[in-house]
Amino acid sequence: IYASQMETFPMTDMIKAQREQLARIALDNSDLLDELFTRLESSSRRERQNAAATLSAVASFDPQAVFSRIDAFVNALDRPEAQTRWESLEVLTHFLSLDSDSCDKALPGAEGALFDEDSGPLRLAALRFLCKYGELSQKHSLQVWPLLDEAIQCYHGDLEFQDMLIAVISFSESDLAESVRDELKDRMEFDAKHGRGVLKKRAQLIIENLDK
Repeated sequence: IYASQMETFPMTDMIKAQREQLARIALDNSDLLDELFTRLESSSRRERQNAAATLSAVASFDPQAVFSRIDAFVNALDRPEAQTRWESLEVLTHFLSLDSDSCDKALPGAEGALFDEDSGPLRLAALRFLCKYGELSQKHSLQVWPLLDEAIQCYHGDLEFQDMLIAVISFSESDLAESVRDELKDRMEFDAKHGRGVLKKRAQLIIENLDK
């Protein structure tokens, strides 16, 4: 029945409500949860994507329920398909509030995802993870800032850039190392002065946060 439930809602087409329904079932059914992890390591790309998407919904409801399987999500960052990787990064982002040290092992995979040439959603998920990681301490902010700085420059005109700035806004509100604050401010000044519309407003907000 668990296999048939997952095939009923192919993850490439599943609307959010359907995915959440299956995730809620998995939270109360250890057999289904185990089946999802088995499928996350399947040789089938589609099965991996479907499982990763459902497990991402599970983590959004209760990250503790799947935290003990963190290595499965870290390993999933090496899969060739973008969706499995971005769904796993979303799970790992939830895990940062539980035990950030355990997420250190995800940094290489997140860096690779951040500079993936083929998938904007994957790059966005990686940037969100790295921003959240950097928010945890000044040491962490120093660790991820070179990656974030490069991404801000590389993806300035991309479709996902506005959403990336939302993550950077949150990053700018945290206790950053002084050098990171200064360099981020310098990086955003051009858009704050010469940008237009939402881009200008978000750049200005980042600078305002850094000046507080």
